[in-house]
Amino acid sequence: MDFGDTTTEAAFRTEAKAWLDKNAKLKSHPNETWAALLADKSSQNIVRLAKEFQLKKYADGWACLHWPKEYGGRAASAMERVIWGQEEAKYVMPRGVFDIGQGMAGPILMKYATDQQNARYLPPMAKGDEIWCQLFSETSAGSDVAGLRMTAQQDGDEWVLNGEKIWTSGAHYCDFGIVVARSNPDVPKHKGLTFFFVDLKSPGVDIRPIKQITGSSHFNSVIFDDVRISDEQRLGAIGEGWRVVMATLMNERVSVGDAPGPDFEQVFSLARHTPLNDKPAIENDAVRSKLARWYCQTAGLKYTKMRSVSALSRGETPGPENSITKLVGATKAQEIAVFGSDLMDMAGIVRDEDLVSADAAFQKAYLQSPAMRIAGGTDEILRNIIAERVLGLPQEPRADKDLTFREIPTGKAL
Repeated sequence: MDFGDTTTEAAFRTEAKAWLDKNAKLKSHPNETWAALLADKSSQNIVRLAKEFQLKKYADGWACLHWPKEYGGRAASAMERVIWGQEEAKYVMPRGVFDIGQGMAGPILMKYATDQQNARYLPPMAKGDEIWCQLFSETSAGSDVAGLRMTAQQDGDEWVLNGEKIWTSGAHYCDFGIVVARSNPDVPKHKGLTFFFVDLKSPGVDIRPIKQITGSSHFNSVIFDDVRISDEQRLGAIGEGWRVVMATLMNERVSVGDAPGPDFEQVFSLARHTPLNDKPAIENDAVRSKLARWYCQTAGLKYTKMRSVSALSRGETPGPENSITKLVGATKAQEIAVFGSDLMDMAGIVRDEDLVSADAAFQKAYLQSPAMRIAGGTDEILRNIIAERVLGLPQEPRADKDLTFREIPTGKAL
């Protein structure tokens, strides 16, 4: 592995740091204005701030770095994109609003949409004027996306969409979405899908926020009731939607970041300053054992990521081994959240930032971290990917392999 920047990469890093120093503040020295603005965590406020900051990035040439310049990008290299991510992570700023659109929808439009469509939709996406989401999961098709039941029936030059998508991040503030639906139930489930993009203001689209255990409503149920869209909004060939889905999910592996919440440094500090049996918790052998394990995992994740960075620097594409990062990272994040909350004893149930240690970060992560073991691929799916595509083990048996989708046993008629 090569941990050093080339001369060109070092110059890019210096330029990125200079812009970020001017327009954002380090996490260790947060700007009081940003902190005050971000204290209001309502989606309306976060979206407003994110749009303002995205417009600033766009105006100065730091939006969608890897996109072509004609669409609002910078035509940056893969390594420059990694460097920007490393530097940007050190700063306080509104995050997450544009990740799905710019990281997943944008690249898939570039691959399958027409030049005219890309000229229409990509610049506003890069600028932050329009926000996109991804509509894949359903109540009966989460990890098994190909088991989806939403229908797409062709009617001349139009398609009629009916069904429900669920767990759709950010749909309540989005303008457009990419969606996959079943256009033919009489072929195997992976072969009867077609991929589209949809205006979420279209008649028949009903977006219903889902109240989460954290108190927020980041996810949504999106119901399509006879929603008519043009065939021009189809991406890829009819019945080839799974191919487009897989290309989109490859982009998701890059777009989904680290699990949010406290990490090793935060739990280490908590153990140093929290009493346990009249001594600092860090002096307890059981606590030290846990800390040692998380330290090793943190180091392993760091160097696993650096392998990907090193591959990018050589012009290579990182492979399915990246699934290891999310599998280990999401589990570690949940374990740290649970441990930190338990270590605080009765204070572990208090979520008031002014009353408990670490601004209640452990309590918030306690409620949020289980979702990270589902979002972007469940633990079970990731283990299958690692087993089959990294270790070369045989695929798990599939009872539905030679059946059409209509023939797959289910409790609900199609």
